[in-house]
Amino acid sequence: MKILYICTHNRCRSILCEAITNASNGKVEARSAGSQPVGEVHPLSLKYLAERGFSTNGLQSQSWDEFEDYDADLVVTVCDSAAGESCPVYFGKSLKVHWGLEDPSKLEGSEQEKADAFNNTIDIIEKRVEALAELAEKNLDKAALKDALSTLGAQ
Repeated sequence: MKILYICTHNRCRSILCEAITNASNGKVEARSAGSQPVGEVHPLSLKYLAERGFSTNGLQSQSWDEFEDYDADLVVTVCDSAAGESCPVYFGKSLKVHWGLEDPSKLEGSEQEKADAFNNTIDIIEKRVEALAELAEKNLDKAALKDALSTLGAQ
């Protein structure tokens, strides 16, 4: 199963999702993109992924326009603003769902509070990706996959 995670700026949440998904069981392949990418990955995203043992090689902030030929089975928006945007027509065949995640990079606070926010978000993503990887093994059709994702909290 090929997944494209979308967040407006593609610098934190979608990047976290991409790295965590690509470390899963091999039944899923992920990329991430933004509708308005900032062009760089948030440094704390890289720091906390690495601390948790996830590879950060090749992670980059890029436009969803670069994925016209990716042919994703599933497009997952992870920020509310991206969920409200119209996806490009070339995502038309993909199943689209929304997994709202709070943005840990926006937190103002101590280093410990920032670490806690990133690690909490990573924990949430790990659980969702684990469930998603299990679904990928079942080779569900689009309707059954959408129903299964809804039970996992996808909108």
